[in-house]
Amino acid sequence: MDYLQINGGRKLSGSVTISGAKNAALPIIAATILSDKEVTLTNMPNVVDIRTLLKLLTMLGGTVAHENTVAHINNGTITSTKAVYEIVSQMRASILVLGPLLARFGECEVSLPGGCAIGQRPIDLHLKALESMGAKIEIKGGYVHAMAPNGLKGAKIIFDKITVGGTENIVMAAALAKGTTTIVNAAKEPEVVQLCEMIADAGVKIEGIGTNELSIEGTDGKPLSFKTVDIIPDRIEAGTYLCAGAITNSSITLNKVDHGHIRASIDKLESMGCTFDLKEDSITIYPAKELKPVNLITIEYPGFPTDMQAQFMAVAVMAEGESLIEERLFENRFMHVSELNRLGADIWLKGSTAAVKGVEKLYGADVMATDLRASSALVLAALVAEGTTNVRRIYHLDRGYDDLEGKLAALGADIVRKSGK
Repeated sequence: MDYLQINGGRKLSGSVTISGAKNAALPIIAATILSDKEVTLTNMPNVVDIRTLLKLLTMLGGTVAHENTVAHINNGTITSTKAVYEIVSQMRASILVLGPLLARFGECEVSLPGGCAIGQRPIDLHLKALESMGAKIEIKGGYVHAMAPNGLKGAKIIFDKITVGGTENIVMAAALAKGTTTIVNAAKEPEVVQLCEMIADAGVKIEGIGTNELSIEGTDGKPLSFKTVDIIPDRIEAGTYLCAGAITNSSITLNKVDHGHIRASIDKLESMGCTFDLKEDSITIYPAKELKPVNLITIEYPGFPTDMQAQFMAVAVMAEGESLIEERLFENRFMHVSELNRLGADIWLKGSTAAVKGVEKLYGADVMATDLRASSALVLAALVAEGTTNVRRIYHLDRGYDDLEGKLAALGADIVRKSGK
């Protein structure tokens, strides 16, 4: 099994190009089901989750030509509407095919999802919303069976809590529904915005893009014709490299980045003493003279993202003083704490809050990744730890980071991928 071997203590310098956003590409790949013509997607990240969802489309009968950062997808050839456990169990985002399959074909079977172990992320909000649109839904044998033989109908959907995947699924379902669907308490993430813009560019009337209330006028079953979609830069990857600059006391430049999308991370790093030079599509971080502690609470966009919590915890370990980090979105998202403590961090947990007491040094050790973002936090800590750190179970990392070790090595880190126990 692959692992990363990192010798800490190296300063970083130079520039890194940010890849396309995994969390934008996944719903956009799912949305291609709404079309019976070829769709071209560019700036696709080279990560496992993308390849998994493209494989699911081919298993449904779609045609996929994928090379480097470009995918040509034609779902005019779909012959099956059953998304099997073999694929869906590998990645939660596979549930995003539910809305478009049901909207286009009037029925589908989708396995209940698997993926990250960061807590319960039930899909009941997705299912309740689809039922409001006239779908009949039954769960049996580990599958969601959804039927809407006469098509979906526009409805008013009020989400009890903000759900990114739920918003995306219902936006896609509503695009081919009959009449107007209103989504209240919709997610506002940039990835949701790009999905809405893609569907609007195909001629669907959508009002309220980027707000918490969306209104979508469906086509009454008529498939869409999409223009080429260029995936937005990955704001979590960008934030992770900013944290790499902060923790190693280095100045690095990020190219092909939208700093409007990472404002929360920039603001927190500024409060810790880092400074920035923002250009149109690049950003340079300059290290803090003395890294200050940080207090942060994870919350939905545009607040501080839960996907950056672990990375900031790693940076806080090297700050002078005590930081407080509160996780409000997922109940199991502190699994990296015990692994950071193995490296010499001083972190204690009480419920959904972590207190991080800054330390002078970290020491290399064998550590184990528990989920996608936790793995990047361990890599960040390893960059400053004395000696050698082996980060194991990096298949988590490969799900969401495009060539992390290659990009860090190009910045000057001593990091290599190895195979073995």
